[in-house]
Amino acid sequence: MLFYNIQKHCYVVVEIKIREFQPGDMGQLGTYIAATDGILKGENDNPTIGLLICKTKDNVLAQYATNAVNVPIGISEYELNSLIPEGYKSSMPTIEEIEQKLKD
Repeated sequence: MLFYNIQKHCYVVVEIKIREFQPGDMGQLGTYIAATDGILKGENDNPTIGLLICKTKDNVLAQYATNAVNVPIGISEYELNSLIPEGYKSSMPTIEEIEQKLKD
């Protein structure tokens, strides 16, 4: 996903993974950031920021991976259960049920 942060005057590339963080994800997101800077970024824009959102991450591995790149990238985790209001949880399938259906 591509956004523009008006306050920071920069593009923001967001990539969401439905699996755990892997160091190779940094190269993929870095490519998207470089392409955004090369194609869209104007002379008054700041460098593009990357945000990688994964199902899980190892904090030590993520820190090493971000130290190895020269572009601003953040890595975060998500938890779907916290996004669903309590009243709807009982009427919705579990993550495991959804994953099983996707495998079938």
